[in-house]
Amino acid sequence: MEWCGLALLILVGVGIVTTGLPAAFVLIAAACLGTLLGLASHTFEFSLLWALPGRLINLFENDLLQALPLYVTMGLLLGRLPVADALYRTGIAVLPKRASAPLVSGMLLGALLGPMNGSVGASVLGLSRVVSPRLTAEGVPAATRDAVVAVASTLGVLVPPSLVLILLSDAMLNAHTYAVTATGRSDRVINTGDVFHSALAPAGIFLLLCVGLAWFAGRRHELPPERDAVTSRQVILATFALIALLVLLGGVAAGYFYAVEAAAMGAFTLLWAGLIGGQLRGAALRELLHDAIAVTGALFSLLIAATTFTLILRLLGTDRLVNNLVAGIPGGDILATAAVLAVIGLCAFVLDAFEIIFVIIPIVIPPLLVRVADARWVAVLVLLTLQSSFLLPPFGYALMMVRGAAKNPAPFRPFVKALIPFLLAQWMLLMLVLFVPKLVHIGENAAENSRATTAPVSAEEIDRRMREMLAPPPDGGPK
Repeated sequence: MEWCGLALLILVGVGIVTTGLPAAFVLIAAACLGTLLGLASHTFEFSLLWALPGRLINLFENDLLQALPLYVTMGLLLGRLPVADALYRTGIAVLPKRASAPLVSGMLLGALLGPMNGSVGASVLGLSRVVSPRLTAEGVPAATRDAVVAVASTLGVLVPPSLVLILLSDAMLNAHTYAVTATGRSDRVINTGDVFHSALAPAGIFLLLCVGLAWFAGRRHELPPERDAVTSRQVILATFALIALLVLLGGVAAGYFYAVEAAAMGAFTLLWAGLIGGQLRGAALRELLHDAIAVTGALFSLLIAATTFTLILRLLGTDRLVNNLVAGIPGGDILATAAVLAVIGLCAFVLDAFEIIFVIIPIVIPPLLVRVADARWVAVLVLLTLQSSFLLPPFGYALMMVRGAAKNPAPFRPFVKALIPFLLAQWMLLMLVLFVPKLVHIGENAAENSRATTAPVSAEEIDRRMREMLAPPPDGGPK
Protein backbone atom coordinates (compact mmCIF):
# COMPACT_ATOMS: atom_id res chain seq x y z
CA MET A 1 0.00 0.00 0.00
CA GLU A 2 3.03 2.28 -0.05
CA TRP A 3 2.20 3.57 -3.52
CA CYS A 4 -1.35 4.28 -2.39
CA GLY A 5 0.01 7.12 -0.27
CA LEU A 6 1.59 8.78 -3.31
CA ALA A 7 -1.70 8.39 -5.15
CA LEU A 8 -3.42 10.14 -2.24
CA LEU A 9 -0.91 13.00 -2.52
CA ILE A 10 -1.75 13.43 -6.19
CA LEU A 11 -5.44 13.25 -5.32
CA VAL A 12 -4.97 16.06 -2.78
CA GLY A 13 -3.37 18.30 -5.41
CA VAL A 14 -6.10 17.58 -7.92
CA GLY A 15 -8.80 18.12 -5.32
CA ILE A 16 -7.45 21.50 -4.22
CA VAL A 17 -7.21 22.75 -7.82
CA THR A 18 -10.47 21.39 -9.22
CA THR A 19 -12.95 21.53 -6.35
CA GLY A 20 -12.17 24.93 -4.85
CA LEU A 21 -12.67 23.46 -1.39
CA PRO A 22 -10.39 24.49 1.50
CA ALA A 23 -7.15 22.54 1.57
CA ALA A 24 -7.88 21.32 5.11
CA PHE A 25 -11.13 19.73 3.95
CA VAL A 26 -9.42 17.99 1.02
CA LEU A 27 -6.64 16.68 3.27
CA ILE A 28 -9.10 15.26 5.81
CA ALA A 29 -11.11 13.63 3.02
CA ALA A 30 -7.94 12.06 1.59
CA ALA A 31 -6.91 10.90 5.07
CA CYS A 32 -10.30 9.24 5.57
CA LEU A 33 -10.00 7.52 2.21
CA GLY A 34 -6.50 6.32 3.09
CA THR A 35 -7.76 5.05 6.43
CA LEU A 36 -10.51 3.01 4.78
CA LEU A 37 -8.06 1.55 2.27
CA GLY A 38 -5.53 0.72 4.98
CA LEU A 39 -8.11 -0.97 7.20
CA ALA A 40 -9.72 -2.87 4.31
CA SER A 41 -6.35 -4.19 3.15
CA HIS A 42 -5.24 -4.98 6.72
CA THR A 43 -2.19 -2.78 6.24
CA PHE A 44 -2.67 -1.45 9.76
CA GLU A 45 -5.05 -1.95 12.67
CA PHE A 46 -7.67 0.50 13.84
CA SER A 47 -5.98 0.77 17.25
CA LEU A 48 -3.04 2.57 15.66
CA LEU A 49 -5.26 5.56 14.89
CA TRP A 50 -5.17 6.36 18.62
CA ALA A 51 -1.72 7.77 17.93
CA LEU A 52 -3.40 10.81 16.34
CA PRO A 53 -4.46 12.57 19.59
CA GLY A 54 -0.90 12.28 20.90
CA ARG A 55 0.52 13.75 17.69
CA LEU A 56 -1.89 16.68 17.85
CA ILE A 57 -1.11 17.34 21.50
CA ASN A 58 2.61 17.31 20.75
CA LEU A 59 1.96 19.61 17.80
CA PHE A 60 0.22 22.27 19.86
CA GLU A 61 2.84 22.16 22.58
CA ASN A 62 5.15 23.91 20.11
CA ASP A 63 5.77 27.49 21.29
CA LEU A 64 6.36 28.70 17.72
CA LEU A 65 2.66 28.31 16.96
CA GLN A 66 2.06 31.37 19.11
CA ALA A 67 3.55 33.37 16.24
CA LEU A 68 0.76 32.41 13.81
CA PRO A 69 -2.04 34.65 15.15
CA LEU A 70 0.46 37.41 15.89
CA TYR A 71 1.84 37.53 12.36
CA VAL A 72 -1.65 37.26 10.88
CA THR A 73 -2.79 40.20 13.01
CA MET A 74 0.30 42.21 12.07
CA GLY A 75 -0.29 41.60 8.36
CA LEU A 76 -3.93 42.67 8.65
CA LEU A 77 -2.94 45.81 10.56
CA LEU A 78 -0.41 46.75 7.90
CA GLY A 79 -3.16 46.42 5.31
CA ARG A 80 -5.60 48.65 7.21
CA LEU A 81 -3.27 51.33 8.53
CA PRO A 82 -1.65 53.97 6.29
CA VAL A 83 1.84 52.62 7.07
CA ALA A 84 2.44 50.98 3.69
CA ASP A 85 1.28 54.03 1.74
CA ALA A 86 3.48 56.34 3.82
CA LEU A 87 6.53 54.11 3.32
CA TYR A 88 5.93 53.91 -0.42
CA ARG A 89 5.43 57.66 -0.92
CA THR A 90 8.39 58.55 1.28
CA GLY A 91 10.55 56.06 -0.59
CA ILE A 92 9.74 57.77 -3.89
CA ALA A 93 10.50 61.17 -2.38
CA VAL A 94 13.87 60.02 -1.01
CA LEU A 95 15.03 58.26 -4.17
CA PRO A 96 16.43 60.26 -7.09
CA LYS A 97 13.72 61.79 -9.27
CA ARG A 98 13.72 59.16 -11.98
CA ALA A 99 11.05 57.03 -13.65
CA SER A 100 12.57 54.02 -11.86
CA ALA A 101 11.91 55.40 -8.38
CA PRO A 102 8.33 54.04 -8.02
CA LEU A 103 9.44 50.56 -9.10
CA VAL A 104 12.34 50.52 -6.67
CA SER A 105 10.19 51.87 -3.85
CA GLY A 106 7.60 49.15 -4.50
CA MET A 107 10.27 46.46 -4.44
CA LEU A 108 11.74 47.73 -1.17
CA LEU A 109 8.25 47.96 0.33
CA GLY A 110 7.71 44.29 -0.50
CA ALA A 111 10.98 43.39 1.25
CA LEU A 112 9.98 45.36 4.36
CA LEU A 113 6.36 44.28 4.68
CA GLY A 114 6.60 40.77 3.19
CA PRO A 115 7.99 39.18 6.38
CA MET A 116 5.22 40.83 8.40
CA ASN A 117 2.36 39.98 6.03
CA GLY A 118 2.79 36.28 6.72
CA SER A 119 2.13 34.83 3.26
CA VAL A 120 2.59 35.49 -0.44
CA GLY A 121 -1.15 35.94 -0.90
CA ALA A 122 -1.35 38.60 1.82
CA SER A 123 1.64 40.43 0.31
CA VAL A 124 0.04 40.39 -3.15
CA LEU A 125 -3.18 41.88 -1.82
CA GLY A 126 -1.36 44.55 0.18
CA LEU A 127 0.97 45.59 -2.65
CA SER A 128 -1.86 45.50 -5.19
CA ARG A 129 -3.81 47.94 -3.03
CA VAL A 130 -0.92 50.33 -2.32
CA VAL A 131 1.61 50.01 -5.14
CA SER A 132 -0.37 49.05 -8.27
CA PRO A 133 -2.54 52.20 -8.47
CA ARG A 134 0.50 54.42 -7.89
CA LEU A 135 2.51 52.67 -10.62
CA THR A 136 -0.41 53.01 -13.02
CA ALA A 137 -0.68 56.72 -12.23
CA GLU A 138 3.08 57.05 -12.86
CA GLY A 139 2.59 55.71 -16.38
CA VAL A 140 4.31 52.36 -15.75
CA PRO A 141 3.09 49.73 -18.26
CA ALA A 142 0.73 47.16 -16.83
CA ALA A 143 3.13 44.28 -17.58
CA THR A 144 6.01 45.88 -15.66
CA ARG A 145 3.67 46.92 -12.86
CA ASP A 146 2.31 43.39 -12.36
CA ALA A 147 5.78 41.83 -12.63
CA VAL A 148 7.18 44.10 -9.90
CA VAL A 149 4.20 43.41 -7.61
CA ALA A 150 4.51 39.65 -8.17
CA VAL A 151 8.25 39.57 -7.43
CA ALA A 152 8.00 41.93 -4.46
CA SER A 153 5.25 39.77 -2.93
CA THR A 154 7.61 36.76 -2.79
CA LEU A 155 10.47 38.56 -1.03
CA GLY A 156 8.90 37.74 2.33
CA VAL A 157 9.61 34.06 1.70
CA LEU A 158 13.33 34.73 2.10
CA VAL A 159 13.57 37.68 4.47
CA PRO A 160 13.37 36.70 8.16
CA PRO A 161 11.33 36.50 10.28
CA SER A 162 8.54 35.68 7.82
CA LEU A 163 5.85 33.21 8.79
CA VAL A 164 6.97 30.93 5.93
CA LEU A 165 10.50 30.92 7.35
CA ILE A 166 9.29 30.21 10.88
CA LEU A 167 7.12 27.27 9.90
CA LEU A 168 9.72 25.86 7.52
CA SER A 169 12.35 26.15 10.27
CA ASP A 170 10.19 24.09 12.59
CA ALA A 171 9.60 21.49 9.87
CA MET A 172 13.36 21.37 9.21
CA LEU A 173 14.01 20.90 12.95
CA ASN A 174 11.68 17.89 12.95
CA ALA A 175 13.26 16.46 9.80
CA HIS A 176 16.80 17.00 11.07
CA THR A 177 15.92 15.39 14.41
CA TYR A 178 14.75 12.33 12.54
CA ALA A 179 17.86 12.24 10.32
CA VAL A 180 20.33 12.66 13.21
CA THR A 181 18.61 9.95 15.24
CA ALA A 182 18.34 7.55 12.29
CA THR A 183 21.99 7.92 11.25
CA GLY A 184 23.60 8.34 14.66
CA ARG A 185 25.47 11.45 13.49
CA SER A 186 26.70 13.87 16.13
CA ASP A 187 25.29 16.93 14.31
CA ARG A 188 23.68 19.66 16.38
CA VAL A 189 20.00 19.79 15.44
CA ILE A 190 19.26 23.06 13.67
CA ASN A 191 16.74 25.53 15.00
CA THR A 192 14.87 28.60 13.80
CA GLY A 193 17.81 30.94 14.31
CA ASP A 194 20.07 28.75 12.17
CA VAL A 195 17.70 28.92 9.22
CA PHE A 196 17.26 32.69 9.66
CA HIS A 197 21.00 33.29 9.54
CA SER A 198 21.51 30.92 6.62
CA ALA A 199 18.91 32.75 4.53
CA LEU A 200 20.35 36.23 5.11
CA ALA A 201 23.08 36.21 2.45
CA PRO A 202 20.90 34.72 -0.35
CA ALA A 203 18.05 37.08 0.60
CA GLY A 204 20.38 40.08 0.46
CA ILE A 205 21.78 39.03 -2.92
CA PHE A 206 18.34 38.53 -4.42
CA LEU A 207 17.05 41.83 -3.04
CA LEU A 208 19.97 43.69 -4.62
CA LEU A 209 19.33 41.93 -7.94
CA CYS A 210 15.63 42.80 -7.82
CA VAL A 211 16.29 46.46 -6.99
CA GLY A 212 18.81 46.67 -9.84
CA LEU A 213 16.43 45.04 -12.32
CA ALA A 214 13.56 47.30 -11.20
CA TRP A 215 15.75 50.36 -11.66
CA PHE A 216 16.81 49.17 -15.12
CA ALA A 217 13.21 48.39 -16.13
CA GLY A 218 12.09 51.89 -15.14
CA ARG A 219 14.72 53.59 -17.28
CA ARG A 220 12.65 52.84 -20.39
CA HIS A 221 9.66 54.78 -19.07
CA GLU A 222 9.06 58.49 -19.21
CA LEU A 223 9.03 60.54 -16.03
CA PRO A 224 5.52 61.86 -15.26
CA PRO A 225 5.19 65.66 -15.30
CA GLU A 226 4.49 65.89 -11.56
CA ARG A 227 3.87 63.71 -8.53
CA ASP A 228 1.81 64.12 -5.38
CA ALA A 229 4.00 65.66 -2.71
CA VAL A 230 4.59 63.60 0.39
CA THR A 231 3.26 65.22 3.57
CA SER A 232 5.27 65.78 6.74
CA ARG A 233 2.91 63.44 8.60
CA GLN A 234 3.61 60.67 6.11
CA VAL A 235 7.36 61.23 6.44
CA ILE A 236 7.16 61.00 10.24
CA LEU A 237 5.01 57.87 10.06
CA ALA A 238 7.30 56.28 7.48
CA THR A 239 10.40 57.07 9.53
CA PHE A 240 8.92 55.60 12.68
CA ALA A 241 7.66 52.53 10.82
CA LEU A 242 11.00 51.99 9.06
CA ILE A 243 12.95 52.16 12.31
CA ALA A 244 10.53 49.80 14.05
CA LEU A 245 10.56 47.28 11.18
CA LEU A 246 14.36 47.34 10.92
CA VAL A 247 14.69 46.87 14.68
CA LEU A 248 12.32 43.90 14.61
CA LEU A 249 13.80 42.28 11.50
CA GLY A 250 17.37 42.97 12.55
CA GLY A 251 16.75 41.86 16.12
CA VAL A 252 15.37 38.51 15.03
CA ALA A 253 18.06 37.99 12.40
CA ALA A 254 20.80 38.87 14.90
CA GLY A 255 19.32 36.64 17.58
CA TYR A 256 18.32 39.35 20.06
CA PHE A 257 14.60 38.54 19.76
CA TYR A 258 12.78 35.31 19.25
CA ALA A 259 10.31 35.27 16.37
CA VAL A 260 7.33 35.12 18.74
CA GLU A 261 8.65 38.11 20.73
CA ALA A 262 9.13 40.15 17.55
CA ALA A 263 5.64 39.30 16.31
CA ALA A 264 4.13 40.27 19.67
CA MET A 265 5.98 43.61 19.73
CA GLY A 266 5.01 44.41 16.13
CA ALA A 267 1.34 43.50 16.55
CA PHE A 268 1.10 45.37 19.86
CA THR A 269 2.71 48.52 18.45
CA LEU A 270 0.57 48.56 15.30
CA LEU A 271 -2.62 47.87 17.24
CA TRP A 272 -2.04 50.75 19.64
CA ALA A 273 -1.03 53.04 16.78
CA GLY A 274 -4.32 52.25 15.06
CA LEU A 275 -6.33 52.78 18.25
CA ILE A 276 -4.65 56.08 19.08
CA GLY A 277 -4.87 57.29 15.46
CA GLY A 278 -8.56 56.48 15.27
CA GLN A 279 -8.31 53.99 12.36
CA LEU A 280 -9.34 51.03 14.55
CA ARG A 281 -12.55 51.92 16.28
CA GLY A 282 -15.90 50.22 16.41
CA ALA A 283 -16.67 48.25 13.26
CA ALA A 284 -13.10 48.52 11.94
CA LEU A 285 -11.67 46.87 15.05
CA ARG A 286 -14.34 44.16 15.05
CA GLU A 287 -13.66 43.43 11.38
CA LEU A 288 -9.92 43.23 12.05
CA LEU A 289 -10.34 40.78 14.92
CA HIS A 290 -12.84 38.73 12.92
CA ASP A 291 -10.44 38.42 9.99
CA ALA A 292 -7.51 37.61 12.27
CA ILE A 293 -9.46 34.80 13.95
CA ALA A 294 -10.71 33.49 10.60
CA VAL A 295 -7.26 33.39 8.99
CA THR A 296 -5.63 31.92 12.10
CA GLY A 297 -8.34 29.30 12.31
CA ALA A 298 -7.78 28.38 8.67
CA LEU A 299 -4.04 27.96 9.31
CA PHE A 300 -4.58 25.80 12.39
CA SER A 301 -7.19 23.74 10.54
CA LEU A 302 -4.67 23.20 7.75
CA LEU A 303 -2.02 22.18 10.28
CA ILE A 304 -4.34 19.68 11.99
CA ALA A 305 -5.45 18.23 8.65
CA ALA A 306 -1.87 17.93 7.41
CA THR A 307 -0.78 16.19 10.62
CA THR A 308 -3.65 13.72 10.26
CA PHE A 309 -2.87 13.10 6.60
CA THR A 310 0.86 12.52 7.16
CA LEU A 311 0.06 10.03 9.94
CA ILE A 312 -2.04 8.00 7.51
CA LEU A 313 0.79 8.11 4.97
CA ARG A 314 3.16 6.73 7.61
CA LEU A 315 0.71 3.97 8.50
CA LEU A 316 0.46 3.06 4.82
CA GLY A 317 4.26 2.87 4.64
CA THR A 318 4.66 5.73 2.19
CA ASP A 319 7.46 7.24 4.27
CA ARG A 320 9.52 4.08 3.82
CA LEU A 321 8.83 4.15 0.09
CA VAL A 322 10.01 7.77 -0.11
CA ASN A 323 13.08 6.85 1.96
CA ASN A 324 13.99 4.15 -0.57
CA LEU A 325 13.32 6.41 -3.55
CA VAL A 326 15.52 9.19 -2.17
CA ALA A 327 18.25 6.74 -1.18
CA GLY A 328 18.16 5.28 -4.70
CA ILE A 329 18.76 8.59 -6.50
CA PRO A 330 22.10 8.17 -8.30
CA GLY A 331 24.92 10.66 -7.91
CA GLY A 332 26.05 12.73 -4.96
CA ASP A 333 24.40 15.19 -2.60
CA ILE A 334 23.82 17.85 -5.25
CA LEU A 335 21.92 15.54 -7.61
CA ALA A 336 19.81 14.04 -4.82
CA THR A 337 18.97 17.49 -3.47
CA ALA A 338 18.12 18.80 -6.93
CA ALA A 339 15.73 15.88 -7.50
CA VAL A 340 13.87 16.56 -4.23
CA LEU A 341 13.75 20.29 -4.99
CA ALA A 342 12.21 19.51 -8.38
CA VAL A 343 9.43 17.57 -6.62
CA ILE A 344 8.80 20.50 -4.26
CA GLY A 345 8.76 22.90 -7.21
CA LEU A 346 6.15 20.81 -9.01
CA CYS A 347 4.01 20.70 -5.87
CA ALA A 348 4.14 24.50 -5.66
CA PHE A 349 2.10 24.70 -8.88
CA VAL A 350 -0.98 23.52 -6.98
CA LEU A 351 -0.14 24.02 -3.29
CA ASP A 352 0.50 27.15 -1.23
CA ALA A 353 3.67 27.51 0.84
CA PHE A 354 1.88 26.46 4.03
CA GLU A 355 0.44 23.35 2.40
CA ILE A 356 3.89 22.38 1.12
CA ILE A 357 5.49 22.93 4.53
CA PHE A 358 2.81 20.99 6.40
CA VAL A 359 2.34 18.13 3.93
CA ILE A 360 5.27 17.73 1.53
CA ILE A 361 8.27 18.73 3.64
CA PRO A 362 7.65 16.10 6.39
CA ILE A 363 7.60 13.40 3.71
CA VAL A 364 10.52 14.23 1.41
CA ILE A 365 13.00 16.17 3.58
CA PRO A 366 13.71 13.65 6.41
CA PRO A 367 15.06 10.98 4.00
CA LEU A 368 17.03 13.66 2.16
CA LEU A 369 18.69 14.79 5.40
CA VAL A 370 19.57 11.17 6.15
CA ARG A 371 21.61 11.28 2.97
CA VAL A 372 22.69 14.97 2.99
CA ALA A 373 24.17 16.22 6.25
CA ASP A 374 23.97 20.00 5.63
CA ALA A 375 20.48 20.85 6.90
CA ARG A 376 21.01 24.62 6.61
CA TRP A 377 21.90 24.32 2.94
CA VAL A 378 18.84 22.18 2.25
CA ALA A 379 16.56 24.61 4.13
CA VAL A 380 17.72 27.62 2.10
CA LEU A 381 17.41 25.68 -1.16
CA VAL A 382 13.84 24.77 -0.25
CA LEU A 383 13.08 28.46 0.40
CA LEU A 384 14.57 29.48 -2.95
CA THR A 385 12.67 26.73 -4.74
CA LEU A 386 9.39 27.83 -3.16
CA GLN A 387 10.00 31.43 -4.11
CA SER A 388 10.95 30.55 -7.68
CA SER A 389 7.99 28.25 -8.20
CA PHE A 390 5.56 30.96 -7.07
CA LEU A 391 6.66 33.01 -10.09
CA LEU A 392 6.94 30.20 -12.64
CA PRO A 393 4.55 30.64 -15.61
CA PRO A 394 1.84 29.78 -16.31
CA PHE A 395 0.43 28.60 -12.95
CA GLY A 396 2.76 30.18 -10.39
CA TYR A 397 0.84 31.03 -7.25
CA ALA A 398 1.99 34.66 -7.09
CA LEU A 399 1.22 35.15 -10.80
CA MET A 400 -2.32 33.89 -10.42
CA MET A 401 -2.85 36.01 -7.30
CA VAL A 402 -1.56 39.18 -9.00
CA ARG A 403 -3.75 38.68 -12.05
CA GLY A 404 -6.73 38.02 -9.81
CA ALA A 405 -6.13 41.08 -7.62
CA ALA A 406 -5.36 43.56 -10.43
CA LYS A 407 -8.28 45.64 -11.71
CA ASN A 408 -6.79 45.74 -15.20
CA PRO A 409 -4.30 42.85 -15.45
CA ALA A 410 -1.69 42.97 -18.17
CA PRO A 411 -1.94 40.55 -21.12
CA PHE A 412 -0.22 37.33 -20.15
CA ARG A 413 2.53 37.32 -22.79
CA PRO A 414 3.88 40.85 -21.99
CA PHE A 415 3.52 40.01 -18.30
CA VAL A 416 5.77 36.96 -18.66
CA LYS A 417 8.23 38.92 -20.80
CA ALA A 418 8.57 41.57 -18.07
CA LEU A 419 9.01 38.80 -15.50
CA ILE A 420 11.81 36.94 -17.33
CA PRO A 421 14.75 39.03 -15.96
CA PHE A 422 13.59 38.40 -12.38
CA LEU A 423 13.13 34.69 -13.06
CA LEU A 424 16.64 34.46 -14.49
CA ALA A 425 17.99 36.20 -11.38
CA GLN A 426 16.15 33.70 -9.17
CA TRP A 427 17.45 30.69 -11.08
CA MET A 428 21.00 32.05 -11.07
CA LEU A 429 20.83 32.48 -7.29
CA LEU A 430 19.35 29.00 -6.87
CA MET A 431 22.17 27.47 -8.93
CA LEU A 432 24.73 29.51 -7.04
CA VAL A 433 23.53 28.25 -3.65
CA LEU A 434 23.18 24.70 -5.00
CA PHE A 435 26.79 24.55 -6.18
CA VAL A 436 28.31 26.84 -3.52
CA PRO A 437 26.92 25.62 -0.17
CA LYS A 438 29.33 27.88 1.76
CA LEU A 439 27.11 30.81 0.81
CA VAL A 440 24.57 29.82 3.47
CA HIS A 441 27.27 29.53 6.14
CA ILE A 442 28.48 33.15 5.94
CA GLY A 443 28.72 34.54 9.47
CA GLU A 444 27.94 31.16 10.99
CA ASN A 445 30.56 31.48 13.73
CA ALA A 446 29.10 34.80 14.84
CA ALA A 447 25.62 33.33 14.74
CA GLU A 448 26.70 30.53 17.05
CA ASN A 449 27.31 33.15 19.73
CA SER A 450 23.83 34.67 19.52
CA ARG A 451 20.99 33.79 21.79
CA ALA A 452 18.87 32.24 19.06
CA THR A 453 21.45 29.70 18.05
CA THR A 454 23.22 28.84 21.26
CA ALA A 455 20.13 27.46 22.92
CA PRO A 456 20.60 23.72 22.37
CA VAL A 457 17.77 21.37 21.64
CA SER A 458 17.30 19.32 24.79
CA ALA A 459 17.17 15.54 24.87
CA GLU A 460 13.55 15.76 26.05
CA GLU A 461 12.66 17.94 23.04
CA ILE A 462 14.34 15.50 20.66
CA ASP A 463 12.47 12.59 22.26
CA ARG A 464 9.16 14.44 21.99
CA ARG A 465 9.67 15.24 18.33
CA MET A 466 10.78 11.70 17.56
CA ARG A 467 7.62 10.32 19.18
CA GLU A 468 5.60 12.69 17.03
CA MET A 469 7.34 11.82 13.77
CA LEU A 470 7.93 8.09 14.00
CA ALA A 471 5.20 5.60 13.16
CA PRO A 472 3.15 4.22 16.07
CA PRO A 473 4.10 0.94 17.80
CA PRO A 474 4.32 -1.98 15.39
CA ASP A 475 1.59 -4.10 16.99
CA GLY A 476 -0.78 -4.71 14.16
CA GLY A 477 0.91 -2.08 12.07
CA PRO A 478 2.63 -2.33 8.71
CA LYS A 479 5.81 -4.38 8.65
